[in-house]
Amino acid sequence: MKDRLTFGDLEVGQQWTSSSRTITETDVINFANSTGDHNPLHIDHEFARQTPYRQPIAHGLLGLAWVAGLGSNSPKVDTMAFTAVRSWEFSRPLFFGDTVHVLTEVVGKQDNAKRAGRVIWGLQLLNQRGEVTQHGEFETLVRVQVAQCGHPYEAS
Repeated sequence: MKDRLTFGDLEVGQQWTSSSRTITETDVINFANSTGDHNPLHIDHEFARQTPYRQPIAHGLLGLAWVAGLGSNSPKVDTMAFTAVRSWEFSRPLFFGDTVHVLTEVVGKQDNAKRAGRVIWGLQLLNQRGEVTQHGEFETLVRVQVAQCGHPYEAS
């Protein structure tokens, strides 16, 4: 955990960009099978041709899951708990073949405990054209580094 940022390392306004990944039809089918959400909008090409999008779209919650996953390494933080999705909006559809990444920003901090502080993260899921497809705020508890000697997470 030594390479992970602690509460004191974070400052409001800091930003990170995650690695990217491309959405495949297999990703969407696997998500549909694991969640039970087999809405034809996501998995039936014939049905999807009759929608305003003219093609299948990925589940919005699949995008949200990728925000959590891709964003968990940009930055690497000593997170003690994920406490809330404070807000979340789905702005644009995600299509098969889109390549997405996450922009993460520290938008707030509250030092309210000896062991962890609350961090509010502003997150955006962007596609290959730089368009925001989803955005909102998460809240986590991030470990406060305490000791100068011994293990960094133990009080001396």
